Amino acid sequence: MLSIIIPVYNEAEIIEANLQEIQKKISASRLVKEILVIDGGSTDATFEKAKSIGGVQVLKSHKGRPKQMNFGAKLAKGDILYFLHVDSFPTQDFDELIISSVKNGHEAGCFKMKFRSQHPWLMFISWLTKFKARSCRGGDQSLFVTKSLFEKIGGYNEEYLIYEDHEILKPLYKHTNFDVIQEWISTSARRFKSKGIMKLQLLFWAIYFKKWSGASPNELYQFYTKKINN
Repeated sequence: MLSIIIPVYNEAEIIEANLQEIQKKISASRLVKEILVIDGGSTDATFEKAKSIGGVQVLKSHKGRPKQMNFGAKLAKGDILYFLHVDSFPTQDFDELIISSVKNGHEAGCFKMKFRSQHPWLMFISWLTKFKARSCRGGDQSLFVTKSLFEKIGGYNEEYLIYEDHEILKPLYKHTNFDVIQEWISTSARRFKSKGIMKLQLLFWAIYFKKWSGASPNELYQFYTKKINN
C-alpha cells in the first residue's frame, strides 16, 4: 500500500484544482492507502482550501520541504512512501507501476518527467530524465521509497531547505537498485515562465556548482532566496 505525501506552502491559487487532478489518477486505486498534504504554515488560504477537498488528510508542520516530508513519512501508514509535488501529476496506473517495481527489487525510484510546455529547452530537460544517472534527477519526477529504507537512511536531510531532493539520492543509490520507471509524470513550468527559462536554468546550475564547490546548506538556501525565491 502507498502513502502519498504532498508538501505545500502558499499554493492557494492552485491547490484545489491540482489536488482534484491528482485524485482523478487514483480514484479507482485500491493500492493508495492515504493522501497526506503537509502544509508548512502557509500565510494564505492553502490550508483551508486543501481541507475542502475530500479524500485527503491535511496537516501542519514546520516550514521547509524536507521537514514537511519527514513529518508526513512519520505519520504515513503505507509500506511505500510516494513523495509528490503539488505541481506534478502522476501517470495512469502509477500505483501499480510502483508496486511492480518494488516487487522486482527496487526499493526506491521515480518516473520520467515532462514539463507541460512545448519550449525546446524544457523538452530537452524532460528527455534527460529517462536516464538513470543521478545528475538527471529532480524532485518534480516524484520519489517512491519503501518506508523501511526511508527510515534506514534517516529520511530527508533537514539541513537542506533546498537541494534536499538531490541529497537524499546519495544513500538511495547506495542502498538499492534505483529504478527510473519509463512512464511520464507531468509537471508545471510556471516557475520557468515567471523567471525566464534560461535565466532560471543558469541559476539552478549555479546552485549545483556551489554545492560541488563545498557550499553549506545555509549558503545554498541564502542564494536561492536571494536569486530565485525573492
